[in-house]
Amino acid sequence: MKRRLIQFAATILTNPYAANFFSGKLYRGGLKNFCAPGLNCWSCPAAAFSCPVGALQAGSFYAAGVVILIGVLLGRAVCGFLCPFGLIQELLNKIPSLKISLPRRLTRVKYFLLIMFVLILPIVTELGESTFCEYICPAGTLEAGLPMIATHEEFHGVLGNLFALKVSILIAVIIGCVVVHRFFCRVMCPLGAIYGLLNKYSFYQLTCAADKCISCGRCKKNCPLELDPTKDFDSAECVRCGRCKNVCPTKAIT
Repeated sequence: MKRRLIQFAATILTNPYAANFFSGKLYRGGLKNFCAPGLNCWSCPAAAFSCPVGALQAGSFYAAGVVILIGVLLGRAVCGFLCPFGLIQELLNKIPSLKISLPRRLTRVKYFLLIMFVLILPIVTELGESTFCEYICPAGTLEAGLPMIATHEEFHGVLGNLFALKVSILIAVIIGCVVVHRFFCRVMCPLGAIYGLLNKYSFYQLTCAADKCISCGRCKKNCPLELDPTKDFDSAECVRCGRCKNVCPTKAIT
């Protein structure tokens, strides 16, 4: 419950201009010079801050420094506590449906997307500096694209194949999030890939005291990301949600 409250608070603090959804206006003030810690589209009408992925594609050394600093401090706890799109994914997964296990090899896709669409293609091609945002990002489609189209009739006549592609990706991600816990976070998010690489070295860590562990398996059974916290506590996939700690009968996980 405490984590959920933090998630909602972080979402509201990074998106304080919710009234803009009705007018289609964008906040363009000084706060847009700063990056939010989680994935949150710059063009979202409610957003007060920039998205770090968009800033990274533009070659911002400031954004790179901020992301690395946050990653060193918190690792993927950002995903578990501070990312608005992470919250959306978790709420989607609460929809009653068949739940399936995610093959581990699919978690490597996000590293490919990070390298190709965030770091390489914006530099070596003419696709534009926001390649991931423009061609893939479902968060941008949901938070910015659809609200802007709903409030700006002049955009209706220019919708084409690119918009259809992005809506298709969004629909696929929504379905994925319903049946797989944090599907986008685990498979496609380049920001999660960066934080994941820093998870092992971050100041915020989970540890398991071997002398207290009774190998009951409760932590593994309750991990929504299908990890074994007694072995994978520094995994790049762990978002530090704390479920394992909460169910541990001997308080071995801290």
